[in-house]
Amino acid sequence: MTEHKLILATDLDGTFLGGSDEERRALYQALQARNDALLIFVTGRDLGFIRELVAEPGMPHPDFVIGDVGTTVVAGRDFRVVDQVQAPIARAWNDAGERVKSMLSGEPGIRLQPTPFERRVSYWYEPAELETATLDKIAAAGFDWLLSADTFLDVLPKGVAKGPTLLQLVETLNLPADRVLVAGDTLNDLSLFETGLKGVAVGNSEPRLVEQLTDKPWVYRSTGHGAAGIAEAIRHFGLD
Repeated sequence: MTEHKLILATDLDGTFLGGSDEERRALYQALQARNDALLIFVTGRDLGFIRELVAEPGMPHPDFVIGDVGTTVVAGRDFRVVDQVQAPIARAWNDAGERVKSMLSGEPGIRLQPTPFERRVSYWYEPAELETATLDKIAAAGFDWLLSADTFLDVLPKGVAKGPTLLQLVETLNLPADRVLVAGDTLNDLSLFETGLKGVAVGNSEPRLVEQLTDKPWVYRSTGHGAAGIAEAIRHFGLD
């Protein structure tokens, strides 16, 4: 059995996919050259995007994917569902998509995203128009909501987000938590940093995320952006 010295659980946009072409290439090649690293994509993107991404030349293939803001969990090689982790999420959601859409129909400042997500409902929102009452309505109905990048509103099963799902996967796979490094750049990555696992907020992180990290000494603030920030954190934590 492989002993993993590094378990990289990383957001994609702005993080693993951020930085210059040269910086991304350096990180990707370094990861591919290791036989002691496990790669987990933790993203708001859906599996269709991931399938296209990993087909690109030079892109490392993840060992696992946590997609759809923590509501989808699959093995990275064959996209087989990790049922021990995803099944409880599906039960918590209970096919609530149409109910959520009906509940939020006509709410000001939000626009439904057309992607047919299975265990969440996602919107674009206008910060100046979104009303607190809309968020209160979501919470009162028994769901969680998540805002990020002043653009995205996700309605999620109660208690489900990137961080809790990652912890469930780490436990299910019996991975060494002290070897996990989480990486992100926006507010929808905050739950990753709330796990207490080693973390890096890359240099291009949105200010609202950075504001939430002042009391989390286990999170490293890199100067490098995107992929360069991840590489910097790997060295910082001695995981190289």
